[in-house]
Amino acid sequence: MADCNETLRELYLYLDGQLTDDDRVHIQQHLDDCSPCLEAYDFEAELRIVVKSRCFEEVPEALRARIANAIQREQQPG
Repeated sequence: MADCNETLRELYLYLDGQLTDDDRVHIQQHLDDCSPCLEAYDFEAELRIVVKSRCFEEVPEALRARIANAIQREQQPG
């Protein structure tokens, strides 16, 4: 999992702790060596913290839509 596209596709599983130990190590090594992917990781990790701290009971629908749109834009090749 050394390339950026694979790393970014697996980023949410990485953040959720749902990868094998080997896959986690590969992603961590990639993040250590790749500033753009590390920035993406930092953004997603910070976003989770903000959402968790601001949305105690339910995520507002407008926020869900904005997050879904941002995820779609990130996943589009280009």
